[in-house]
Amino acid sequence: MSSPQRADRIADSPERAVLSLRERKKAKTRRAIQEHALLLFTEQGYEATTVEQIAEAAEVSPSTFFRYFPTKEDLIIQDDYDPLIAAAIRAQPAELPPLAAIRQGIRTAFAQVPEPELEDVGLRIRLMMNIPAVRARSLDNLLTTVDVMAEVIAERTGRERTSPAVRTFAGAVLGSMLPALYSWGTAGTARSLPDAVDEALAFLEGGLPL
Repeated sequence: MSSPQRADRIADSPERAVLSLRERKKAKTRRAIQEHALLLFTEQGYEATTVEQIAEAAEVSPSTFFRYFPTKEDLIIQDDYDPLIAAAIRAQPAELPPLAAIRQGIRTAFAQVPEPELEDVGLRIRLMMNIPAVRARSLDNLLTTVDVMAEVIAERTGRERTSPAVRTFAGAVLGSMLPALYSWGTAGTARSLPDAVDEALAFLEGGLPL
C-alpha cells in the first residue's frame, strides 16, 4: 500500500508548465495513476498487478484509467518530459549551436524534476528493460521523441523537420542519450541523471573521439 509520505508527494507534485485548470487537473490525475502503478509494481510485480488494482489505488474508475493510459505498458513508457525538454531547449539563446542548446536545455529541464521523481524514472527504465512487452512498446515512444527533437532542431536551424539531416541529428542525440539512461537506470552510478546524460552529449559534441 502507498505510504502517507509518498501519497502526499503524489498529491503535491508540482506542475512544470503553464496550463489551464482543466489541463492541470488532467496532468495531476495522470501522474497520480502512474505513481500508484509504480508503487504496486514494486510491491507485487508488474504481471501480478491489474488495471483494476491500480485504478482503485488511484481512486479512479477503470474507464478513467484507460482514458489516460491505453495499455498497462503505457504506465511505464509515458511521461511529460518531451514537452518539458522541448520548451527548455527553445528557451536557450539563439546564438548557441544546436547541440549546445540541447545540452543546456536538457540540463535545465532535469533541474525542474524533483529528486523523488527521478527515482521513478530509474524504476521505469528497469521495468522497460526487463519486461519484453514494455520494451517492444518503447520503440513507439522513442520515435515520438525523435519527432519532438527534430522539430526543435528544425526551428533553431531554419530547416525542414522532415529533412534527412535534421532527423539524423535528432537520432544521433537520442542515440547518445539512450545508453546513458539505461546505464544510469539499471546499473546505478554515483553521477546524477543530468550529469550522465550531459556526459553522453558532450561525447557526441566532441565528435565521438575514441
